[in-house]
Amino acid sequence: MAQKEEKTVVNDIDRSFYDFRFEEKEDEIFKVDEGLTEEIVLEISKEKGDPDWMRDFRLECLKTYNELSFPQWGPSIDGLDMNNIITYIRPKEKKMAAKWDELPEDIKNTFVNLGIPKAERESLAGVGAQYDSELVYHNVKDETAKLGVVYTDIESALHGPYEGMIRDHFMHLVPPTDHKFAALHGAVWSGGSFVYVPKGIHLEIPLQSYFRLNAPGAGQFEHTLIIVDEGAYCHFIEGCSAPKYNVANLHAGCVELFIEKGATLRYSTIENWSKNMYNLNTKRARVEEDGKIEWVSGSFGSHVSYLYPMSVLSGARAKSEFTGVTFAGAGQDLDTGTKVLHNAPDTSSYINTRSISKSGGISTFRSSVVVTEKAKGSKSSVSCESLMIDDDSRSDTIPAMDIRTSDCDIGHEARIGRISDDTVFYLMSRGLNEEDARALIVSGFADNVGKELPLEYAVEMNNLIRLEMKGTSG
Repeated sequence: MAQKEEKTVVNDIDRSFYDFRFEEKEDEIFKVDEGLTEEIVLEISKEKGDPDWMRDFRLECLKTYNELSFPQWGPSIDGLDMNNIITYIRPKEKKMAAKWDELPEDIKNTFVNLGIPKAERESLAGVGAQYDSELVYHNVKDETAKLGVVYTDIESALHGPYEGMIRDHFMHLVPPTDHKFAALHGAVWSGGSFVYVPKGIHLEIPLQSYFRLNAPGAGQFEHTLIIVDEGAYCHFIEGCSAPKYNVANLHAGCVELFIEKGATLRYSTIENWSKNMYNLNTKRARVEEDGKIEWVSGSFGSHVSYLYPMSVLSGARAKSEFTGVTFAGAGQDLDTGTKVLHNAPDTSSYINTRSISKSGGISTFRSSVVVTEKAKGSKSSVSCESLMIDDDSRSDTIPAMDIRTSDCDIGHEARIGRISDDTVFYLMSRGLNEEDARALIVSGFADNVGKELPLEYAVEMNNLIRLEMKGTSG
């Protein structure tokens, strides 16, 4: 009898840990009708108690949304029908808790299962947790508050002494005219975080927000606004997950980061949305003189992603670093990358990404580096590598560079390939079996990016990026 052929597969990410959900009873939730109309936008605005200027802003965004077209250049989003999306949903008991025991039982259990309380106790200066459309929990350690650091939900800040600061910054970096889903966000945004780090304050312990979309057929539209004042430092961690449903869900959040003179912000994100999610998020940072933005991005979930964090280097010697890893498995089309605008002299940017695709997954890396006439003496380096595990998968690299001055140093390197049989053979000659050799190659490929992720800070993040790299025989 012929011996069965041994073959090796690399498993997809095990998402079962995140697919638990609590069925929401209709009499315990408040939600608007499906779709997007002026009446719905006004209802959301009334629910939020918006000041007049925010209500008018929402209506203007709705008008812009109706005038703009859907993107035609990236992955198909034909399966997304806004007429079937609920843009606002929350528990009827509208109350944000400062203690875990104050949360409704099912919401509390959701975040307990994800490891939030343990992460907060062990390694975080402050935590915010959003459930569907509302922030349901927020807490900042006393020692952090005593430094003058403001970390709160953006809606509380909007109704307090920081309203003027928010009005001066809200959707100024990402205007509603930027694209259709930025306009959508401006019309129906709800929840999110506001952070202000005063001059000279180095907040060594991270802040974290966690976003959980529990309801089927719903959208989440949180807004994150962070201002790091002159000479200050902050590390902000963002985690996202959702259980899997058989209907489309939508995430169209917005992140605006303002890094002032000599300040540094490290912004770490691990997105592990379920495979029915359309992730159409927009993130942008403006960096002033001698400031620095450090992006660390892990994209492991969603059915379709359009995600390109952007750095606007507007001050002399401003810096941007982007480190990213993307894993696209069966049923996933992840279009990710980053954008950098060099608009001042002696600015620098460094982009380092790894993409892995398997089981028919599609991974596309896009980068855009623009160096204006003002950016003399600037430097940029782009390195992107893609690994396809099998013949069914696809990986594309689409770099774009627009250089308007000859006084700069620009480099780009890209590699796309499959696991090399020669490399497997070499490792086997050193004593490894085939499946261990293949698993070692894949894990090593992502290691120099994965090690930048803040694994030590939160248990649930460790689970989010634990790739099942070990091979199995069959």
